[in-house]
Amino acid sequence: MITALAALTGAAVGGLTSGLASWLIQRTQARQQWLAQEKLLRQELYKEFIEEASKCHVDALQHDNPDIAALVGLYAKVARMRVLSSQTVLKHAEQIERTIIDAYLEPDKTFPELRKMANSGSLDLLRSFSEACRAEFESLRSQQF
Repeated sequence: MITALAALTGAAVGGLTSGLASWLIQRTQARQQWLAQEKLLRQELYKEFIEEASKCHVDALQHDNPDIAALVGLYAKVARMRVLSSQTVLKHAEQIERTIIDAYLEPDKTFPELRKMANSGSLDLLRSFSEACRAEFESLRSQQF
């Protein structure tokens, strides 16, 4: 009887261990898949934001009348970042948005002025945003493993 009880206990422990290991593996795989999809969503959003913010910024530097449709698109992307992004990335995106709006209120820049801005680095509006995005992706990578 002791032998049969030991065999049943061994089978139960083996079955539980196998089931627990399968559950942990499945949970880990689901988490990794979710993080990978989250990263792809953010990459696409940040790419779209960078492209649209660049266009809006140059337009703002060269024109007094704002391109409202482009600004609404930019605002929508920032709103999506409120759902998906870290506070640091969001803070930089909102700062870019404010800078672009303020640029419409300044006098138009000539091409030589734009060249001077490019050479001094003041035209690079997206550097801090890009660095914040990179830091966010690195933190996601560390969560993945």
